[in-house]
Formats: sequence, structure tokens, C-alpha cells
Amino acid sequence: MGHRDVGPAVIAAGCGGAGAVGAYGARVAPYGVVPAVAAVALLVWCLCRWRRARGRLALPVALVGVLSLATTVAGVPPTISGGAWPRLVETATLLVLLVVVARWAPLRHAVTAGAVAGTAVAVWTLPLLPHPSVLVMAGAAAFWWLPVCGAAVVGGYPRLMEYRRDRLVAETRRSQQLELARDLHDFVAHDVSGIVAQAQAARFVAAADPGQAVPALERIEKAGLNALASMDRMVRMLHDTDGADGTGGARGAGTGDEAIEPLPGVDQLPGLVERFTAAGPGEARLSMAPEAAGDLSRDTGSTAYRVVVEALTNVRRHAPGTPRVDVTLGRVRGADGTPRVEVRVADDGGGGPGTRTRAAARLEREGLGGRGLSGLRERVRSTGGTLDYGPYEDGWQVVALLPAATAVAVERAS
Repeated sequence: MGHRDVGPAVIAAGCGGAGAVGAYGARVAPYGVVPAVAAVALLVWCLCRWRRARGRLALPVALVGVLSLATTVAGVPPTISGGAWPRLVETATLLVLLVVVARWAPLRHAVTAGAVAGTAVAVWTLPLLPHPSVLVMAGAAAFWWLPVCGAAVVGGYPRLMEYRRDRLVAETRRSQQLELARDLHDFVAHDVSGIVAQAQAARFVAAADPGQAVPALERIEKAGLNALASMDRMVRMLHDTDGADGTGGARGAGTGDEAIEPLPGVDQLPGLVERFTAAGPGEARLSMAPEAAGDLSRDTGSTAYRVVVEALTNVRRHAPGTPRVDVTLGRVRGADGTPRVEVRVADDGGGGPGTRTRAAARLEREGLGGRGLSGLRERVRSTGGTLDYGPYEDGWQVVALLPAATAVAVERAS
């Protein structure tokens, strides 16, 4: 028999023994003294050993409830006025214990103890009613259920708030983990894929012309340093959630190694395209309208940079023979007439006769199974933009429409 089977057996045996003791005590002791003494003793024990006892109170409270029910069923009501005062003490003590159980006991045990002890509180006055009808007994029981519900609310509300807080913390932690994973994918994966491409190129040219391998090794070193810088920036942001200046992880100023570099934006696109071209074998061309770059906020500009990084990384992974990739950044009008900044990355797919078939397979691989573009789509949506990708002519394109800073300002003002 496992420990899960022992628990219900112990509870059943304890309740049976408590019922027998209560029935016997109800006959030989003054009315209500046995459950009253048990309830008060349990409360004193709980207060004396608060830290250890508060979470283990469900079973003892259930046993006291069984004693109370046995007294109600088998006890002889007093014939003098005021003879039921022990039961009042028992009831008040049980209500206090129910508050503790609702707050600290395991949920399943708390429900069981609440049902038993709550029923005992609700029916304790029934033997004291002179020749009651069913309606009167139901009304008396319903009346005494009110303080039981009040005790459950008093103890359960802080429990509910703690549960919601823990859930919020877990969700926040999960979102931070996903954010970190996206950063690793967007930035580090791009540099690592460049390292792989350069290493493959160096391997092929080293045998014929060892001197040609030196520039490739230099580019590998530069890409490795970029990857390390990206990881270092993310680690610093994780360790600096509470900035010294009160601005948290967004702090961009500091001294020495403590300063956190801002996320890259559209001003770093020329260097990104240059590194992609240097890694070969394809060539990337950048066409960026100055007014379009100025229309992007810092957050939206970082998203635009991520779009280009993801698109170039996918070209290198899934279409390594692509001779040309066009990266354009321009100003357009959205469907609603508002100014937008279009980020377009299009490749020719190599120009062979089977490029459309390969593009369809690429759509299935990236659109259905990949996490990069789907996660990037959510990021673009969070800025108020849209992201589309798929086959285009003989190749592939990724198009993002991002809100211009002027449009956002007008919308906020209105």
C-alpha cells in the first residue's frame, strides 16, 4: 500500500475513533464539553507551534468536527438556560480554525476539513430547538452556514491572491525566457551561421590557396566577437533588472563595463549587409531611404533590424546558393492611409528552374515548423505592424510594414 492509500485510511480511522469518543463523551460528560475542550486545545497547539502546525491543521479540525457532530446527534441537550455555553465556545473556536485551514492547509485537505467542520457549525443548534419544523431547522442551518462561508472567504482570499501572484511571476518568467530565446535566435544564430559559412569557404580554398583562408579566418573571428557581444549584452540585461538609476534594464548609460549597449537598430543595417556579403557567396544590397529610417522609433527600429537579421539568416541556411539579396527600407502608405515604413528582404533563390518548388518547400519548413519567422511576426504585431513572407517571383521575400513614429504620435494625440 502506497503513501497515497494510507492517507484516506488514516483519516477514516481517525474520524471513526473521534465519532466513538464523541458519542461516549456526549453521554457521560456535560453537554458540549468534549468538542469544546478539543477545539480550544487544538487552537492553543496551533498558536504555540504556528509555523509547523498551520499547514497540518486540516485533519485535526476534521476530527474536532466529527466530535461536534457526534455531540449534536447523541448528546442530551441541557434543560437549564445557558447550559449550552460550551458549544458556543466550540463553535467560535472552530470558525477561527477554519480561517487558518482555508489559508494554509493543502487545498484538498482544506475542502474536506471545511465540509466536516462547517456542517458541525451549521447544525449545532438543531437539538436546542423546541419541536422545530423542517423549515425552521433548514433556516437555522442556513443561518449558521453564513459565518462558515465568512471564515472560508477570510482565509481563502489571501490564498487566492498568493496563487494569482505566483501565477503572474511564472508567466513573467516564461515571457522573459521566450524573450531571451528570441534574442539568441535573432542575433547569435545569425553570427553563428556566418561563422559556419566562412569556415566552409575557408576549408575549400585552403588546399588550393592557403592565403585566401586568412581573410575568412578574420571574418570568422569578427563574427565570433559579435556573437559574444550579443550574449554579453543579454547576460548584463538579465543581471541588471534593477538599475541603479531606477530605470531597470533599460539603462543605457554607465561607466566601464557596467554600461549596457542598446539594442541594434536600422543605423547598423549597413554593417549587417556588409558582413553578409563578406561571408559570401551571395551579395546583399541595401537601399534605405533617409526619411524612412528617421520615421522609426527606437523600439520599432530594433524590430526592423531583427526582421533583416532573420531574413538574411534564413537565406544563408535554406538558400546558400542565392547570388543576390535586396534589402530595402522605404516609406509607404498602409491600407488605412497612415504612413508606414516597409522593410523588404527579397532574394532570387538562385535563379534555377526548380526555385519555385524549393520556395514552396521553404514555406512549409519556415511557415509551419519554424519558430523564427512566426515569433518575429508576433514581435512585429506588438509594435502595431504586420509581417508577411513567402515565395516571390523566382525566390523568396519577407515584408514587414511598421508604423511610422509620426503616425503613432498622431494616434496618441487623438
